[in-house]
Amino acid sequence: MRDLFSLEGKIALVTGGSAGIGAMIAEGFVNFGAKVYIVARREKVLKQKQEELVKIGPCEYIAADVGSVAGIKELAKAYGEREQSLDILVNNAGISDGGREIEDITEETWDAVIDLNLKSIFFMIQEFLPFLRMGASPATPSNVINIASIDGCGKLNSFYNYAYGVSKAGVIQLGRHLGDRLAWEGIHINTISPGDFPTDLNTTARDHTDEMKQVIPAKRIGEKDNIAGAAIFLASRAGNFNVGSNLVVDGGESVRGVQRAFYATIWPDWVRLDR
Repeated sequence: MRDLFSLEGKIALVTGGSAGIGAMIAEGFVNFGAKVYIVARREKVLKQKQEELVKIGPCEYIAADVGSVAGIKELAKAYGEREQSLDILVNNAGISDGGREIEDITEETWDAVIDLNLKSIFFMIQEFLPFLRMGASPATPSNVINIASIDGCGKLNSFYNYAYGVSKAGVIQLGRHLGDRLAWEGIHINTISPGDFPTDLNTTARDHTDEMKQVIPAKRIGEKDNIAGAAIFLASRAGNFNVGSNLVVDGGESVRGVQRAFYATIWPDWVRLDR
């Protein structure tokens, strides 16, 4: 039982791994024994994070843009030049449409969000299947962890991130479909839906931490260990009976539906709250 959460001997790849939730997960994996590849577009930021993580354990980086199928293919090619197999794939890269008014959303904005947040996950899994299949079995499954959001779990964000919420709901449903299909081959697909963590993407949690503590049932925002722990669970022997599941990590925020109350606290005259 002592090695229940161990990732010793495993290789992981984390997209969006240079910052935010991706970096939190990557650090957790390295601490629990995995060799981790972090992936993002900006090589300078990637290198800085890699230099930080390699002090803990084996970590490499690959600069790539997974927002297109062509970019995903280039990433898979670069990875294949270094490794023959992959035990853990974390699809974390994502963007938001920024809570715009309906009239302000363009086709380009909509497509960019859907392409990176949803479409890329399917094609990442498709392209990395040969690596995930190597050594995978029902007894020793490979693991894919897709990062969604509580915005995709039926809770409406008062910012009305239309494309973002739709994409994250799609990620959860995609995990169910692919989870059912690929578990027979020893590849387990699961989803994590984080609540509010202080990241570059979630500036509200980062900049209004004290206010959010007053309305989230757990009385705080998410911490690095919370999201890393969830991913370690799903990637390790501890979670190898999870297939197509969606693990919500949000301090009870989606249960209570507190976001409207929060926005009313920091922006009491915000007209959207009355619509």
